[in-house]
Amino acid sequence: MSKLVTLQEAIRQFVQDGDSIYAAGFTHLIPFAAGHEIIRQGRKNLTLARATPDLIYDQMVAAGCTKKVIFSYMGNPGVGSLRIVRTAIEKGELEWEEYSHFGMISRLQAGAAGLPFMPMNQTAATDLEAANPLIKRVQDPYSGREVITVPALNPDVAIVHVQRADANGNAHLWGIVGEQKEVAFAAKKVILTAEEIVDESVIRSDPNRTLIPGFIVSAVCHVPYAAHPSYAQGYYDRDNAFYLAWDKISESPEATREYLEEWVYGVKDREEYWQKLGLEKHAELAVPENLSKPVNYGKY
Repeated sequence: MSKLVTLQEAIRQFVQDGDSIYAAGFTHLIPFAAGHEIIRQGRKNLTLARATPDLIYDQMVAAGCTKKVIFSYMGNPGVGSLRIVRTAIEKGELEWEEYSHFGMISRLQAGAAGLPFMPMNQTAATDLEAANPLIKRVQDPYSGREVITVPALNPDVAIVHVQRADANGNAHLWGIVGEQKEVAFAAKKVILTAEEIVDESVIRSDPNRTLIPGFIVSAVCHVPYAAHPSYAQGYYDRDNAFYLAWDKISESPEATREYLEEWVYGVKDREEYWQKLGLEKHAELAVPENLSKPVNYGKY
């Protein structure tokens, strides 16, 4: 049965006030369109988890969607702090938990495996242990030495953007791969957005590229350009100018509100957003074709 729905319907059906949300992607394939739709639908009291929170969480906090953030390294990549999230934390307006990158991924691995926690080797980040009581030390029953443990993370909803998927949610992604697979298996529900919806035969032609299988996916949404201002390998480039611009926008609550009014509330969907960016920006972000060498899977 096809799981294809609009992004609006997927958010309406699967994201509720008070949910824990994990918008996956490491610098690449970040699901901005879904975040914007959550803002437009006025969701509140969300817990936003993510390794390396990107600008989308700054925007969701600014829009009043968020009660808590769970993260490892929080910043505007290559620019500086996420001003809005940092200010809200410093003012005591936002709950927070911080982990190392490996700690966050270990939490997802535990969640995906159905385990209560995941052990890790000790690190030099002892200040994180002091700041986060959920990071604990236990004795390894085999060697007797101390190891660090982090609790499983099972988000209510994982949002994953991919290059292509079929109507059942079997999905290909390539380029920089982050924690998409782990969070998809750890989450209770998965919303998949895709640059392209393709026939199942395309997915079956390269099974090793299928990182997200359809049986764990709740909804599939065809949303081209959903990752802007991040990028989708082979489809469009990263909009570095916007990351620099956001640093200035987010200095001012008034400028931030104006941005949200114009670029989130002021457009009905991602297609209207993309058209509003204009042809000059489209051309700037266009990427040339650079095909990989085909793989011979032989008879199957």
